[in-house]
Amino acid sequence: MSATAGQGRPAVPESAASRTRISVEGLDKLFKTADGELLAVDNVSFEVKQGEFVALLGPSGCGKSTILNMVAGLLPKTKGAIRIDGDDVVHGKINPKVGYVFQRDTVFPWRTVEANIGYGLEIAGMAKAERAAKVKRAIELAGLAGFDKNFPRMLSGGMRQRVALMRTLIMEPEVLLMDEPFGALDTHTKLEMHKTLLEIWERERQTVLFVTHDLGEALTLSSRIILLSARPGRLKEDFAVTFARPRDAVSLRETAEFGELYSHIWHSLGEEFRRTKAE
Repeated sequence: MSATAGQGRPAVPESAASRTRISVEGLDKLFKTADGELLAVDNVSFEVKQGEFVALLGPSGCGKSTILNMVAGLLPKTKGAIRIDGDDVVHGKINPKVGYVFQRDTVFPWRTVEANIGYGLEIAGMAKAERAAKVKRAIELAGLAGFDKNFPRMLSGGMRQRVALMRTLIMEPEVLLMDEPFGALDTHTKLEMHKTLLEIWERERQTVLFVTHDLGEALTLSSRIILLSARPGRLKEDFAVTFARPRDAVSLRETAEFGELYSHIWHSLGEEFRRTKAE
């Protein structure tokens, strides 16, 4: 996140906006288990363009997080191709363009809010004064002003997740991978996190691939929803989410347009829930 994050990134030229950042082609993932082989992901292909916010949606066990971890290079693929900016993703190799936000907050309990958020910059060797300025701005953007000296045990779950989010964003990732980061939060806190993330994304316009099983969350945040089938995860449908931006995470859900698209996608998602239950 740049020092001028509050002013937003410069406008992206149309040619750059149509550039493919993430490319997934014919992706398979086969796990070996005590009971034999388990096909978790089957022939999945999709692209994410510059500045898109794409949600991977599907029932539990459909391979959403598995796909995300393969895109991140945290898990080896069985078959297919994964590229970021045209370069093959290599298992175990860190891509400095990519940031990852996990399901559970990964803050260090022995470090304060400001020390947690600035951890990556500290490891990178950034000068103390410059680091302090960036951390201060990040704390303000996350609505954590006044809590900079607090330890995680003194924070709510939502506040700890904001710290984890800002620790990733402060490294200025161009591609942001998020694995159900708000899944453990209560409804009110989750909506607050949606508000925070939407405000930051409107300024920064990172390319985002966001895993969720919550259809309302996917509709609130994303520009597209990629719906996966029940296991083995296959690409079932790809929905455009064209609600106007900037979005209000609460009032959006009260609109007729939200209700109509929710109902349409829910019908298709519900088929996969029933398939999972039948198995």
